Amino acid sequence: MKRLVPSDIEAYAEAHSMPESAICRALREETHQTMEHSQMLVGPLEGAFLKMMTQLVGAKRVLEIGTFTGYSALCFAEALPEDGTVITCDIDEKAAAVARRYIAQAPFGKKISIRMGPALDTMRMLDGPFDLIFIDADKTNYFNYYRRSLDLLAPSGVILIDNVLWSGEVLRQPPPDESTAAIQELN
Repeated sequence: MKRLVPSDIEAYAEAHSMPESAICRALREETHQTMEHSQMLVGPLEGAFLKMMTQLVGAKRVLEIGTFTGYSALCFAEALPEDGTVITCDIDEKAAAVARRYIAQAPFGKKISIRMGPALDTMRMLDGPFDLIFIDADKTNYFNYYRRSLDLLAPSGVILIDNVLWSGEVLRQPPPDESTAAIQELN
């Protein structure tokens, strides 16, 4: 996928944002070295944004749809108060095994609970409210995740949705694939 922001601008923004924690850096490096589809990983700049949003919202409960290797879950947990919790959902056991290993090493890892299985099934079993919900999973279900999130969201909560610009693909007509069509429908 093409980049919306030039690499030098992203590097500048990273240099002027909250620093990446050592555990997140190690996880990011391992993910890029060992995992297929490592481009799905939230990067340091996005991680800093997620931490900032967690703190601005005053979140205590976070729901994440799409764990991958756990980078964003760690970012949320790092920004949460001591009694905060992150529930993160995924179906990929291989990626979740990496996430579990890093969550166990993190000083704030006890705040994170991974739920395996289809996210919509997990969401049906959860009780709200959640102060922050982050949707970053299979794009064809984005609209379904969004609709269910509305039922789980605290009155002053925030829903964050990754990939809504889909590297500019949302402008293409007709949409080139199901994922692009799903994001266009959501937007």
